[in-house]
Amino acid sequence: MFLFLVVALAVVVAAVTLAVVGGGEGTGPLPEAAPERLHDPLPPQRPVDRDDIDSLRFPLAARGYRMSDVDDVLNRLGAELAERDARIADLESALAGAQAAPRVSMDKPDEGDHR
Repeated sequence: MFLFLVVALAVVVAAVTLAVVGGGEGTGPLPEAAPERLHDPLPPQRPVDRDDIDSLRFPLAARGYRMSDVDDVLNRLGAELAERDARIADLESALAGAQAAPRVSMDKPDEGDHR
């Protein structure tokens, strides 16, 4: 029984080796598979929103995710967050300036008031 298992294992290893290296039939080894790349699902024509982030999925690589794909998305999100933070700061300073400005009354003065 042990001898049968050793022979079966050898046959399986030989078959896999011939399939990968090429067994004389065809053009040779298996063709190289193109690596799975992230096709940027983030919209280039508008800012990223919550639904875009929720639907984002990175393709798996040998040891997790492809660092370049993750770096590209993080760079894009970082740039958009910096832009939004700058816009918020501008709006807050404009609001603070508007609140600090003296209030000018547009009401018509009473005729009895002569100063």
